[in-house]
Amino acid sequence: MVAHQEAEATTTTTTTVDPMRLASRWRSPAEWVATAAALDSEPMPSELNTANSSGLFAVVSVDKMSVKYLGVNHHGHDVGVVQADCPAPMHRAVYYFEMTVRNAGLKGQTSIGFTTESFKMRRQPGWESQSCGYHGDDGYLYRGPGKSESFGPKFTSGDIIGAGINYIEQLLFFTKNGSLIGAFPKDIKGPLYPTIAVHSQGEELTVNFGKEQFCFDIEGYILEQKMTRQSISDKLYLQPDISHWIVRSYLLHYGYQDTLNSFDAASETDPPANHQTGYGEPPEMYGLSHRKILRQLIMNGDIDSAFKRLEEWYPQVLKDDVSVICFLLHSQRFIEYIRAEQLEGAVKYARANLANFLAHKAFEGLLKESVALLAYEKPSESCIGYLLESPQREFVADAVNAAILSTNPKMKDPESCLYSCLEKLLRQLTVCSSELRAFNSDQGDVFLLHKEIYERSRRP
Repeated sequence: MVAHQEAEATTTTTTTVDPMRLASRWRSPAEWVATAAALDSEPMPSELNTANSSGLFAVVSVDKMSVKYLGVNHHGHDVGVVQADCPAPMHRAVYYFEMTVRNAGLKGQTSIGFTTESFKMRRQPGWESQSCGYHGDDGYLYRGPGKSESFGPKFTSGDIIGAGINYIEQLLFFTKNGSLIGAFPKDIKGPLYPTIAVHSQGEELTVNFGKEQFCFDIEGYILEQKMTRQSISDKLYLQPDISHWIVRSYLLHYGYQDTLNSFDAASETDPPANHQTGYGEPPEMYGLSHRKILRQLIMNGDIDSAFKRLEEWYPQVLKDDVSVICFLLHSQRFIEYIRAEQLEGAVKYARANLANFLAHKAFEGLLKESVALLAYEKPSESCIGYLLESPQREFVADAVNAAILSTNPKMKDPESCLYSCLEKLLRQLTVCSSELRAFNSDQGDVFLLHKEIYERSRRP
């Protein structure tokens, strides 16, 4: 069956493949830095806002980290309330800050919470709509006019009180002296500013926006929240052989024939039936032995042999000599010259085979970086040394693999040559994560698959 498919491929028209969409597409360190910077570009609260505060009743210290009440508490509007210099960041699992009650003053009417940008700066957090506050004099939680409830213990001089936003579960929560007091639904819209308030003579508070270690174990809390979410996923029912089938289809898709055989042997079960059609041989079986050999050749750096085998088995893949597949193979052959320290051979090869691609904008980035390897005495230690590492070979091998799969006359969906079933599931996960964030007004962790893979690959 496989031999018949491989012979049939020589007369089949190739579907256009865009390897730059492959999951293994090369990423330079500069790209990863730019991606991480974009995700972390949100400003973080770092000090109290002296400009937007009820300055008549409170004074902020020179370092903008403490506030003290200076007014006279005649009525409810004589509040010294201060917001942070910017709203809490939203592209994360949890945001948290703390305040220390340096002095509870005459009445102990200190408070902590979150408010919006338009909050009236002469009111306690929680006394107006679109705000919430945990108050020290009575231990009550306030969430708008007429919305107060017994929440936790009172707090006074020496206590450390924390306030946080749990974007995973869309909750607000408060802590006292390192212990969680309680949480409640986050029903306030828009960006929220960390806010503290003093309301009677002698009251003084100091904030910690993360420059110093928190009293509350916020990292442990975040891990617990993520584990709780994970446990919910773990309890979801899956068809008994679904994981076996997904892994097996991944190995088939990328031509890992030896690993596939070992996987089947280790499972001690017959290969699961094809869940796509319900019968027959899965389309990923197409050209399996050829794809295995080509992957091995490319991963070993033997690009010349890979060219010869492709010309013999799948000439239509190389028919267009300025196609992306031809470019990737030629650029990889050039890189192999550099790896072998054959600079003269690299220059001759580039002039003969890479010059044809100079006019193609799509290849400009990789072409420039590949040729730039010639400029370094030790290319492997340069900023583009990643091109000499195995992930670059893997990307080229994946591109060739996709091109071969695209010649399968039974491959009805062109996307199938680019992604395995496992990768399609991960793409769906990314989309669902984005949709969930959009539903929550773009609040919560940004799930970026490449970033997750990159960070995991760097862990010891």
